[in-house]
Amino acid sequence: MSLVSSDVKNKVKREQLLAKQRLEKGKAQRQRRKELKKEEAANPELREARLRENVPATQENTREFDEAVVAAADEEVAQEEEDDEFAQYFNGQAPKVLITTTPNAGRHTVSFVKELVSVIPNIEYVKRGKKFELQQIIQFCKGREYTDLIVVTEDHKEPTHLTLIHLPEGPTAHFRLTRIKGGKEILGHARATSHHPELILNRFSTRMGHTIGRMFAALFPQVPEFQGRQAATFHNQRDYIFFRRHRYVFKNSKRVDLQEIGPRFTLKLRWLQKGLYDPANGEYEWIYKADLETSRRRVFL
Repeated sequence: MSLVSSDVKNKVKREQLLAKQRLEKGKAQRQRRKELKKEEAANPELREARLRENVPATQENTREFDEAVVAAADEEVAQEEEDDEFAQYFNGQAPKVLITTTPNAGRHTVSFVKELVSVIPNIEYVKRGKKFELQQIIQFCKGREYTDLIVVTEDHKEPTHLTLIHLPEGPTAHFRLTRIKGGKEILGHARATSHHPELILNRFSTRMGHTIGRMFAALFPQVPEFQGRQAATFHNQRDYIFFRRHRYVFKNSKRVDLQEIGPRFTLKLRWLQKGLYDPANGEYEWIYKADLETSRRRVFL
């Protein structure tokens, strides 16, 4: 009969017993893995069966069923996207983007905007004074054939929100902006070049997710310059959109590493409007509300 550690009243002896039990348990696990490795080496089908059965349960693969999720070969959605607001940018038209801030923005906001200017090709930063309303800026951009307008807003001189307005007719997306880290703050960061980056969009799987993903994609020319070895990634995980920019480092013919360039930040969609920015009379396609989060396994993008 094995002794249970809780039966031992002496603290020192109890800790010694626990250490011995952990040691024996680890030894048994290593022996079992060794035997399993031999069995799978003799019969590779055992390994394949084990990997098929031992799939870890994650929040992504146990998410609630959503009828808005788009299948990989959905012909109806593919047909709609051939004629939507972004189709011309996937057929060769170059984007032309303007980025600005709230009036008299603080240095942290301006610094973040300059980081975005280094990420997105064909983008122009215009400092915003107090006399210019956002509707005036939108009309200014339309008159000069800008394809997108990005507005970074701040609170207490820190950037807190990002609004992306697709021109000339929308849609408009508004995001909460958090966890900002500039390129110089990243240990061992690489230097950016002027090459067009390769764009990577991960896990935008619903109809609304497709819209948001295509809004991001329309900011970048659809002709990446691979000689620059740069990749910009928008990775969606449980409706948090993580942005990263890396540089490929080719070690040899078989090994490739990634060196982060920066910046890094996280976006959380707050609302999506069908047309141009109009908070008073605009038609909202989706608005975030706390009561929508009925489960951690319910996602919208």
